[in-house]
Amino acid sequence: MASGHAQFPVDNLRGAVWMVGSALVFSGVSALIKTLGQDLPSAEMVFFRCLFGLSVIIPFVARDGLKVYRTARPDLHMVRVICAVIGMNCGFYAVTHMEMATAISLGYTRPLFMIVLAVMFLGEVVRWRRGLATFVGFLGVLIILQPTEVPIGLPAVAALISALAVAGAMSVVRQQAAVDGPATIMVWFGTGTAILTAIPAAFVWEAPQNSQWVFLIAIGVCASVGQYMMIKAFTHGEATVMNPIDYLQILLAAAMGFWLFNEVPSIWTGVGAVVIIVSTLYILFREAALNKPPPPPVKE
Repeated sequence: MASGHAQFPVDNLRGAVWMVGSALVFSGVSALIKTLGQDLPSAEMVFFRCLFGLSVIIPFVARDGLKVYRTARPDLHMVRVICAVIGMNCGFYAVTHMEMATAISLGYTRPLFMIVLAVMFLGEVVRWRRGLATFVGFLGVLIILQPTEVPIGLPAVAALISALAVAGAMSVVRQQAAVDGPATIMVWFGTGTAILTAIPAAFVWEAPQNSQWVFLIAIGVCASVGQYMMIKAFTHGEATVMNPIDYLQILLAAAMGFWLFNEVPSIWTGVGAVVIIVSTLYILFREAALNKPPPPPVKE
């Protein structure tokens, strides 16, 4: 059956522009979270992030009504929602309570956790090179945290739990796509996260003041814009080109942390971030090479 989606020709330059824009926007969101987190609880910020995100699903519900929620696998949707809520709460907490560059660097362990989850729950077989690269990536985490020098604090643990939870949510998407369309996946996610994040927010609720509403709205809107820009990047460009550009967020987080919050990342944060980046990029490029179709036979 023909696909109803337009197929765009590969344009890595256009994709790169979208990806750089996405990195800038998401880095700005992290700075907004850190600024607002000095006065409002992380759980409350997450709730408003998801509440404003509901605007994305309104067109689907208006077009299809409640039937857009029909699904044969509600369990998959709930698992993804729960993982996402855990990931967002822990991620917001980490960005608020530790250096931005360190929190963002630890967040990029997501691909490594996805491999671990695939082995544990999906029965995937990991080749030795991929396994070694994953191990090296986690060594990068140890380099950043230096557990022999400084006790690992709650923010660092939260950053790693966030990466693990987001990896879990991303792992479920592939299974969801096999049974449901994009609209159903989006409305379940938007509605589920808005409802579930309201529970912890209710226990720590503090009424936002006038200026804080501006930050809350900006977080919700900018996060949605950043997500859209990332989708556009992968629509036009190849994953092997787009993913490396996304690591620009680490440099931007370090720059914003220094400029706005007088944060100076340690040399070990830089070294560990490089180790994580190199290991995940190796995994990405190797998998792309292994999945690349063979060249057509040469006609004589």
